[in-house]
Amino acid sequence: MSKNVVLWGCGQMAEVAYFYLTNDSEYDVVAFCMDKKYIACETFHEKPVIAFEDIDKIFPPEDVDLCFLISYSKMNDLRTEKYLEAKKKGYKFISYVSSKASYYNTQIGENTFIMENNVIQPYTQIGNNVIMWSGNHLGHHSIIEDNCFVASQVVISGSTIIGQNSFLGVNSTVRDNVRIGKYNLIGAGTVILKDTEDYDVYTTRETIKIEKKSTDVRHI
Repeated sequence: MSKNVVLWGCGQMAEVAYFYLTNDSEYDVVAFCMDKKYIACETFHEKPVIAFEDIDKIFPPEDVDLCFLISYSKMNDLRTEKYLEAKKKGYKFISYVSSKASYYNTQIGENTFIMENNVIQPYTQIGNNVIMWSGNHLGHHSIIEDNCFVASQVVISGSTIIGQNSFLGVNSTVRDNVRIGKYNLIGAGTVILKDTEDYDVYTTRETIKIEKKSTDVRHI
């Protein structure tokens, strides 16, 4: 694979990807790309910003690989769409695993981005087009299918399957031997103890605010 990489976008996600690849990988980011109608600047981090529609004319597939760190918008469908469009153009995708993540013999797909302090136990599988933000736990013999987004401090216990295009919010927990259906939205702080159906949404109530000032509380 090429060590030259083109990233997607000019926003915070692109900036995060640029930081990690520049400071913690062997890859050289040579440009950013996005849909032509959304381009508002010629350069980003002193690299050219090019139209995705024209990418193969400027950086053909044999010269660069891609990395699309796109958010969970539309249950990860936007990232999935752009990933598949680029594949049709003949591009390959890199995957990034932070040097500060712990993993063993895990099978990791392409265009998967794993940040620092993820603990990924043996005999696990992570599909294509997956984002794992910082500080998660993926238990042994578990599978994360394609196009998922796992936010920070998520606990996925052993022998669990996370269905494709699912989103797991900050501090959510999935017990062992559970199967999460595809396109599940698991909200922040949610605990899942049994199998879910496709397209399920789980959330918890907000923390209750008491009608006192903090200075009036005698015991903490």
